Amino acid sequence: MKNPLKFLGFSALPTLVYFLYPAAALAAVPSLALDSGSTAWMLVSTLLVLMMTLPGLALFYGGMVHKESVLATLMQSFIATTLVTILWMVYGYSLIFTEHDGFIGSLNKFMLLGVTLKSTYGTSSNLIPETVYIMFQMTFAIITCALIFGSVATRIKFSSAIVFITVWFTFVYIPIAHWVWGPKGWLGGSGIDNYKGLFGFGPTLDFAGGTVVHINAGVAGLVAALVLGQRKGFPKAEYAPPYNIVFSVIGASLLWVGWFGFNAGSATAANGNAGMAMLVTQVAAAAASLTWMTVEWIMRKKPSVIGIISGAVAGLVAITPASGFVGFGGALMIGIASGIACFWACGLKYRFGYDDALDVFGVHCVGGIVGALLTGIFAVEEIGGYKGSLSQFLAQCEGVAITIIYCSVMSILILKTIDLIMGVRVDEATEHSGLDLVVHGEKLH
Repeated sequence: MKNPLKFLGFSALPTLVYFLYPAAALAAVPSLALDSGSTAWMLVSTLLVLMMTLPGLALFYGGMVHKESVLATLMQSFIATTLVTILWMVYGYSLIFTEHDGFIGSLNKFMLLGVTLKSTYGTSSNLIPETVYIMFQMTFAIITCALIFGSVATRIKFSSAIVFITVWFTFVYIPIAHWVWGPKGWLGGSGIDNYKGLFGFGPTLDFAGGTVVHINAGVAGLVAALVLGQRKGFPKAEYAPPYNIVFSVIGASLLWVGWFGFNAGSATAANGNAGMAMLVTQVAAAAASLTWMTVEWIMRKKPSVIGIISGAVAGLVAITPASGFVGFGGALMIGIASGIACFWACGLKYRFGYDDALDVFGVHCVGGIVGALLTGIFAVEEIGGYKGSLSQFLAQCEGVAITIIYCSVMSILILKTIDLIMGVRVDEATEHSGLDLVVHGEKLH
């Protein structure tokens, strides 16, 4: 074979030139004026979203597990960050954000081929460096993978977790992200004028990741909880008392602040769309938090701290797909609905016996579904170019259903295969003693 890399969609010589000597290609790339304001905002947004995982999610999860597995739980967020960063650079970005077909992109930007100082993303009136967009989208992939661990935080093998994230990112996150956000993706993607969707209802709207991130992670978390089985002692609360609720409050607070980068940053510009996305994010989070607290107060006679911060996260999840399409009235309704729905959903594990340790399914999947469906009702055309209608609601149902089915099937296959080859759950003695000392050789004093 004259060109061993030709099957990947690019020739060998340019690959080596761009990867080893990127400066050699700069002269061939025309220089276009960047929007400095939007670039600055996207740099900040990227840092905010990364902060959501490290330290936000790490502390949020770490504070809610028992003392003997806190460090292992923090480690899971850290390994997701480091591992997905490399996978994203090697092939993740290329397979999502290049055009090939509706299912998946190409490897034309394998190892970030062709990305230089002068590479840009956006329209001619609002250009940002492509390197910034690559980093921004990378942080979404990172937190999606990290979220899953909440379902199995104290009982998954560390080695199996690494393998699972690698395979799941490749075969689940990448295709779904391409369908929703990639060039000419099946569920709407980008670059398709007047797209009617797979079944004629129109594109699935997902401004910042309700489908790609939260439903996706929530379904995978539920599947993982089912495959690994219950913790010994579940469902008794005294089995695993939270180590430090203050940690969880700090983590939830960092998540709330970071979410403005998540949602407002998805406008990829410093403009009115970013401002509206920021406003509706705050409204929905506050409404859901108050709603959860009120419902819990009525049902259980006491408003808990874990409850009010979980309600805030539920509202943030639900507004994520809608944040670029709804006004503050719609955000208020989405917040209230998600507060009620997620509170109810977090109790389902006791009714049906699945051990979703930190309520990834109850908060992220259910919250994502609520937000995605209500986007089809409360979307305002003057804000995001789409208006709420029966057709748009059905398009949202289509996206939710396809994501749930695909993620469920693939997650089961991946986890069952890993379990067959190397096992996915720690042994009973390790689980009883805690993962920190046995797996990582460290413990809190």
